[in-house]
Amino acid sequence: MHEFIIQAIERGGYLGIALLMAIENIFPPIPSEIIMGIGGLAVARGTMEFWPLLLAGTLGSTAGNYVWFWAGDKWGFERLGPFIDRWGRWLTLDWQHVESASAFFRRRGEWMVFFLRFSPFLRTMISLPAGLAHMPVWRFLIFTFLGSALWNILLVLGGQWLGQYLEEYKSLIGWIIFALIGIAIVAYAYRVLTWTPRGRDD
Repeated sequence: MHEFIIQAIERGGYLGIALLMAIENIFPPIPSEIIMGIGGLAVARGTMEFWPLLLAGTLGSTAGNYVWFWAGDKWGFERLGPFIDRWGRWLTLDWQHVESASAFFRRRGEWMVFFLRFSPFLRTMISLPAGLAHMPVWRFLIFTFLGSALWNILLVLGGQWLGQYLEEYKSLIGWIIFALIGIAIVAYAYRVLTWTPRGRDD
């Protein structure tokens, strides 16, 4: 079954990688670690190339993060509030998250857009306050692209390293892939089912 997942990524090609990475940065639950890690396995198998994979994944990450930046920049706090009130459960995002991230962004500055690309939990969240603060779009895109590229390099190299042992330990690697996907889906479902959003008045 793990072979089916790897082949699905391979058949989707670089465009599929870019789309998956864009969606991952807009809507949970499958994380980039799985997408780019499997891409790294494909590189080890010789069915994908390192640099095109890296470029596709990084462009997808940048595009997905830009969606949240655009929402903050164009909608502002007033129009964003009703959207989060309505869809926050499915995004596992409430207004307190927005205000906390915005305060963090104001304290730490625009470089956080770059450095938080290495954080599993905050790399997408920081795009929204960057937009709310009307950060220059060219700076946002450059910081996002560079930070995402460095993170994706690590993921692809990790997948390549794991790919060296694919044939010898294919059963174990398959279980690792299933476990990571299962944990991501279960964690997302748990957060949705137990979600108790904190409103703007809390």
